[in-house]
Amino acid sequence: MFSHLDKNDQPQMVDITAKKTSKRKAHAQSVVLLPQSICDLFCDGDLQTAKGSVIQIAIIAGIMAAKKTSELIPLCHPIALENCNVEVQLVGKKLLIDCYACTSGKTGVEMEALTGASVAALTVYDMCKGLSHDIVIETTKLMSKQGGKRDFMREK
Repeated sequence: MFSHLDKNDQPQMVDITAKKTSKRKAHAQSVVLLPQSICDLFCDGDLQTAKGSVIQIAIIAGIMAAKKTSELIPLCHPIALENCNVEVQLVGKKLLIDCYACTSGKTGVEMEALTGASVAALTVYDMCKGLSHDIVIETTKLMSKQGGKRDFMREK
């Protein structure tokens, strides 16, 4: 049974009233494949455009998105993030975007980490689309989570 459906198969927010508060952490990653023409413009790990620093703005967008996850995902509980960190690194033609989120609460932060990584990737696309539309957001995936019923660690 899906936790977001009630006994009549209607959407519902999961009741977390009886859950215990615990430390929750999550790490999500988006991978953006850039064409060589854009990779060639990177200098010291960043790309300056007319809109500003691609990496710095993507980091800020990712953090802002993680904070607003419950406004974007209809049945996601609003939570108080205690920390959110976005790291961006160019490896070959791939831009690796890692979002780390944590809180102490009754529900996890996987959606916040996934939203942060996704929006940071979309921000890279938005800032670079004037240079090329041959940009591909390849994947967005949960890498790990701690806290709650079970921990998860993706094999890399």
